[in-house]
Amino acid sequence: MVNTALLNGDSVNYEKTGMVSKVLTFSCVDGPGNRLVIFLQGCNYDCITCHNPHTINHCDHCGDCVVHCPTNALTFDDSSSRKVIWNESLCTQCDQCIDVCPSKSNPKITLYSVQQLLELTKKHAPFLSGVTVSGGEATLQLPFIIEYFKAIKGTDSLRHLTCFIDSNGSLSEQGWNKVLPYLDGAMIDLKAWQNETHLWLVGRNNHRVLNTISLLTQHNKLHEVRLLYIPNKTDLLTEVDAVSDYLKTLPEHVQIRLNAFQHHGVIGEALTWEKCSKAQMEEFETNLVQRLGRKVITPSIYT
Repeated sequence: MVNTALLNGDSVNYEKTGMVSKVLTFSCVDGPGNRLVIFLQGCNYDCITCHNPHTINHCDHCGDCVVHCPTNALTFDDSSSRKVIWNESLCTQCDQCIDVCPSKSNPKITLYSVQQLLELTKKHAPFLSGVTVSGGEATLQLPFIIEYFKAIKGTDSLRHLTCFIDSNGSLSEQGWNKVLPYLDGAMIDLKAWQNETHLWLVGRNNHRVLNTISLLTQHNKLHEVRLLYIPNKTDLLTEVDAVSDYLKTLPEHVQIRLNAFQHHGVIGEALTWEKCSKAQMEEFETNLVQRLGRKVITPSIYT
């Protein structure tokens, strides 16, 4: 029997599960204030510049990681399908399994129920301003997010926490409408202005991203729009007039954050690309702010 509780006439399925790649119990860069951040596994983009490529796909149990684990934390089970099993107690988080994975995946996935995640949230709640669900692309596990957010809103000791989603903006309008009643804010990536550039960088067009930004703005749920500046690759500087005109349509309270392309976590072709220096970022910032007429947030560290 499914364990449910009523929340203003709406039930919460505490047994609903989500595939979690990582949990940060404290973060001050994933939304306002101090936040618990849940990174969900799986993404529908295949960004050339992804700095967490191991969150894109689900493990196919090929086993390449097993022989490279120095502590034997990864083994095969005894079933005929030979599933890779992760023993967290033996794991030293050296990430060799991630480095050797040929499938942009991670064998160290934890299946959390809403109830388990709620208990973890309660443990850290006194030190938190809210929770942020990220990824991968978090909204691929939208039913799990909805149940988790509903549970937070229905728990007296957690109701003060804000519920945020960090997203690539690819969710449909129908999907956003399902989560909006329980959502306090969202951070959305706008990775390129021209659709052709966006398609090249991530494998999908940006029409739905722009629709998402518009929808969240209408419902006063858009917290931040982020732009990734890649020297000589992105079109943000060459299209700065159009980009700034678009950003001007957003409310003043919406943060505009500029991210500088770096090599950390990146694999493949993008490792040969030029990193964004502080001077290059300042050039882009100056051009954008002059047209935009308000401040933007820039990186504090360049690696």
